[in-house]
Amino acid sequence: MSIDPGLIDMIMRLRSRGISSNTVLRAVELAPRRHFVPPEKRGQAYDAVNVPIACGQTLPPPMTAALLAQLLDVNADHKVLTPGLGSGYLAAILSHMATRIYTVERYKTLIREADERFRALDIYNVVTRHGDGRYGWPGQAPFDRIVMGYALRAEPEAVLDQLAPGGKMLAVIDGTLTLFEKPRTKISTTELMPLDLDMVEAGKSKTI
Repeated sequence: MSIDPGLIDMIMRLRSRGISSNTVLRAVELAPRRHFVPPEKRGQAYDAVNVPIACGQTLPPPMTAALLAQLLDVNADHKVLTPGLGSGYLAAILSHMATRIYTVERYKTLIREADERFRALDIYNVVTRHGDGRYGWPGQAPFDRIVMGYALRAEPEAVLDQLAPGGKMLAVIDGTLTLFEKPRTKISTTELMPLDLDMVEAGKSKTI
């Protein structure tokens, strides 16, 4: 796959801002962001800006998806859940890091458009489902890694219950990026940093 100059510049910026994982940077390279923005916004595909997408949702800046992918610490054997599919950009990045990605999205339009993008990029290990991401995907649980694609006001207990022993989950809770870890059975919580995803609570979310 040919690499365009905008993508190369974006990857260099990500590296300079602290994205040090070669696995993440390679995944970003294999999922060019220009495929995930509307045609009329292609000129902003690699800029550090929010880009409006269908259904009143927003694609956050490239650094957001790259940071989440790096902090999630995914390996090839992991089963990953991403409630909130949005444009499909984060799922596409993760698809090059793990064997299978499961997503839940409440807008059928976003699912259809994301599935078309995945096919265009020869991505076949992302499984999409129409539904309410607040409840995760119980039928496919447990998951080794979970990353919430929209911001929340409180801990998503129903989704946390689907985390496998040894698993990790990332979510933005009331404006703070929060890491949940499950060494065995009890979940520990660590607040990492403030993170503005240009999102609001579930039900009015703007997804990645």
